[in-house]
Amino acid sequence: MIIMAPVLLILLGATEILQADLLPDEKISLLPPINFTIKVTGLAQVLLHWESNPDQEQRNVNLEYQVKINAPKEDDYETRITESKCVTILHKGFSASVRTILQNDHSLLASSWASAELHAPPGSPGTSVVNLTCTTNTTADNYSHLRPYQVSLHCTWLVGTDAPEDTQYFLYYRYGSWTEECQEYSKDSLGRNIACWFPRTFIRSRGRDWLAVLVNGSSKHSAIKPFDQLFALHAIDRINPPLNVTAEIEGTRLSIQWEKPVSAFPIHCFDYEVKIHNARNGYLQVEKMMTNTFISIIDDLSKYDVQVRAAVSSMCREAGLWSEWSQPIYVGKDEHKPLREWFLIVLMATICFILLILLLICRICHLWIKLFPPIPAPKSNIKDLFVTANYEKAGSVETEIEVISYIEKPGVETLEDSVF
Repeated sequence: MIIMAPVLLILLGATEILQADLLPDEKISLLPPINFTIKVTGLAQVLLHWESNPDQEQRNVNLEYQVKINAPKEDDYETRITESKCVTILHKGFSASVRTILQNDHSLLASSWASAELHAPPGSPGTSVVNLTCTTNTTADNYSHLRPYQVSLHCTWLVGTDAPEDTQYFLYYRYGSWTEECQEYSKDSLGRNIACWFPRTFIRSRGRDWLAVLVNGSSKHSAIKPFDQLFALHAIDRINPPLNVTAEIEGTRLSIQWEKPVSAFPIHCFDYEVKIHNARNGYLQVEKMMTNTFISIIDDLSKYDVQVRAAVSSMCREAGLWSEWSQPIYVGKDEHKPLREWFLIVLMATICFILLILLLICRICHLWIKLFPPIPAPKSNIKDLFVTANYEKAGSVETEIEVISYIEKPGVETLEDSVF
């Protein structure tokens, strides 16, 4: 124990010396950056740039910068370089601040803030577009091997409430470094543009960049205020329905298969929903799965319509919209056939019952004999039939002759016996 005590003291002393060398002097003075500027570099995109203060005391320390976005939406982050890109809407203006910081595990030293601002673009209130919405859709391009899939863009909006009647709007989009102006517009009754269609764009359906859209305008009577908006692709991408949906029934086994939608995403990137509707009793079954096959046990006496829809799985990008349902596939027996069979059964039973009742009534009321009198027997060709019998009696020579004659009466035959 006596030997260990000096060793511990030496170790503690070395630790204190090392921390003193690593930690900056708390009395160091941090100066704010200089020449802080905000420059618009594209639609809904700005570049923040500044320089370190030349009067900043240089030591063996790593200085950092804290950037704070003040408007239109508050945000803050840290960086070691002297510039930063920011993607944000600009029709409300933009302002930001930056300062020098030095931090360790125990404290944070910071300079004062350097600030800059972009004013909102000019324009009369109520003249900018409202309810701007955009959707994308992927189609196959069989003529291009470099880009086998093309993404279209469709945007719609409403005219500003205070926009003059001669207002005309124009739409632009930016994705990455590409910017395009719309060439195909739809118009309202006054000839004002209210929708735009890009059949082919530079948008990558599997990309993760923001889609920036700007709509500005012009009028002879008023300055039209521009409007820009950011869209996340996963939130506006309209997935195509699954392809080649097939369904077949074997006994009580319903087997459904399909192919992945037209999309740049591979087959493992899709979730599916299968909808099976029993047309006989109205029962609806919806199942979610990740494979492209589904088997269900069903009632083989019913008719079914089957539909499938798809969505990109969260494994490949953020969850987005479901596709439309595929066209219904009808399988099973005709839903009206059982009704016809039951109708025929009930009809035959009713007819038999009515006939039975009529027979009972005829029997009770003696109508059968009146309706169907008995047929008389045919007449005999022999008018008289004589039968002579000789009887011999013991002890006598007397012969007895018995004559039997039939007398015919109309409708009824009676028998008379005459004995001579």
